[in-house]
Amino acid sequence: MKEDIYKSMNNVGTANIVIGSILVVVGVAAGVLSIVTGARLLAKKDNLLF
Repeated sequence: MKEDIYKSMNNVGTANIVIGSILVVVGVAAGVLSIVTGARLLAKKDNLLF
């Protein structure tokens, strides 16, 4: 019984580490894309006519 609990906790811990790593990569990628897009908008603001 205790071995099953230990194995389950090990699997859940491993899954949490993997999911956390994926979320960090996605977050960094989204941040970089936001910065690049914002820089492009600022660079082209002089060409906008209203």
